Amino acid sequence: MVKRLLNCFASDFEKMTPQDLKQSILASEGRTVLSENIVAFEPAARDITNSELARSFGADLILLNVLDVFDPVIKGLPESNNPIKLLKKMIGRPVGVNLEPVDPTANRSEEGLEIANGRQSSRETLIRANELGFDFICLTGNPATGVTNKEIIAAVKLAKETFNGLIIAGKMHGSGVSEPVVNLDAIDAFIENGADIILVPSVGSVPGFTQDELIQAVKKIKSKGALAMSAIGTSQETSSPATIRDMALMNKIAGVDIQHIGDSGYGGVAPYENIMEISKAIRGVRHTIHMIAGSNER
Repeated sequence: MVKRLLNCFASDFEKMTPQDLKQSILASEGRTVLSENIVAFEPAARDITNSELARSFGADLILLNVLDVFDPVIKGLPESNNPIKLLKKMIGRPVGVNLEPVDPTANRSEEGLEIANGRQSSRETLIRANELGFDFICLTGNPATGVTNKEIIAAVKLAKETFNGLIIAGKMHGSGVSEPVVNLDAIDAFIENGADIILVPSVGSVPGFTQDELIQAVKKIKSKGALAMSAIGTSQETSSPATIRDMALMNKIAGVDIQHIGDSGYGGVAPYENIMEISKAIRGVRHTIHMIAGSNER
């Protein structure tokens, strides 16, 4: 049997299969933190990556945003022919990447943003994500990119055929499209087509999305054998630590397995105080210390 994630060291992650990682998260009973990092900005700590900063303050999983998989430049990382392998060695944590299922026919709610092909979900980018060694992908949308639940469903199906790691699917905000962010029928389709983890907005992040609705969504997700991940992806990751703490506790009450904190802080990562705040709120100081202090040599 695998160890629960909050007891793991770098050597444990190196040995895990994707399903081992999923079970390790499940066994941690809602005490897993994911930090989303923008890789294209000058890092918050300048000469180290945002991923290193996030890991040092309590992040268990790292999700890279705005990465072009055909040109995988990560600011702050030493030059390497295999940047993802190097990053994983440096932080001793599983690493994933956002790929965006853009819908050219979407009913837009705002002026659209064009993104590079290497950031969009396609057979070619999924193959490339495998080659780079990502542990998971997240099929979702950044602001104004025109990602729809319909295209996420198609992307999940393709990813199940193409990508070897865990598949996260869902929306944390509108992504520039006029449609409900959380759709229970879409959640069913994500899971039926192969998603391992379903992304839903954090309590308090999307107008009108209530805790009762989150609880309903989480119960559906778990009943079908998938994991649930709440996401603070509306720049509230830069709010006060008290706000982060309140959101984290409400998400935990709702039953989510993973708590995502977004990348809108200076340099493309949440303020380090807030990463630690979410960690302490959902698992206490003892487990936070274990995750941040354990050497990568263990």
